[in-house]
Amino acid sequence: MKKYWHVLNIGVQNNLTYRFNFLARTIFGFIPLIAIILVWRKIYEGKTAGDSQVGSYSLAGMISYYLLVTIVDALTAVNEDDWQIAADIKDGNISQFLLKPMNYLAFRLCLFVSGRATYLAVAAVPLALFIFCLRHYFLLPPSWPVFGAFLISTVLTALLQFFTSYAMAMLAFWVLEVSTFIFILFAFEYLASGHLFPLDILPHGLEQLLFYTPFPYQLYFPVSVYMGKISGPNLVNGLLIQAAWVFAAYALARVAWARGIRKYSAAGG
Repeated sequence: MKKYWHVLNIGVQNNLTYRFNFLARTIFGFIPLIAIILVWRKIYEGKTAGDSQVGSYSLAGMISYYLLVTIVDALTAVNEDDWQIAADIKDGNISQFLLKPMNYLAFRLCLFVSGRATYLAVAAVPLALFIFCLRHYFLLPPSWPVFGAFLISTVLTALLQFFTSYAMAMLAFWVLEVSTFIFILFAFEYLASGHLFPLDILPHGLEQLLFYTPFPYQLYFPVSVYMGKISGPNLVNGLLIQAAWVFAAYALARVAWARGIRKYSAAGG
């Protein structure tokens, strides 16, 4: 474990080199968030007093939803890890991991964790200030157990994001350029994960259909847990399903690696 702890430390140090980039990305990332909030405020202003909700969301609930999306995204989003993994395969950099007693998936997972930790450390202050400015709209979780379930779900979301991206990057063993596949996956994830809008404002049948895919568990599910929209047996079942998707993504990543290594020719390595 010491070698992976060392990788974590190296990853943090490398990421701190680009701390200004993280800070700038966080600050400029507020621009689309502000635009979305202004759009929804205008939508709610146009509603009558007797019909002041969109689906099950009040204005405060809707703004809280997008603030929580920003928080969960900061904690779990894959930041170019898939591009870097694909580049390692394409350039032959993974050859060293075939000769050394270090698991490449564990190595990349350590870098992913260090990247998220560094990003959160740099982004914490501006994010906290932004939430403070909108504190009148920000809803607290119904209880501490709910908040604990939210933290568990957020960890599972991060793992699901990472293993899915890792498995997608394994396509670099078979195709020269994986950018098209990554963009397609990102487009589906952006729409079907609840990043653009809450999934429960969709028609019920379409919402239920999306829950047969892993996408809602990559963002919408932990946010809904925090807001108390998923509770009781549905919460337990949802966490189990989310954990199952994490295991499925991990298994797919391992199988893709095992099959890809058979084709690997160490080009450039």
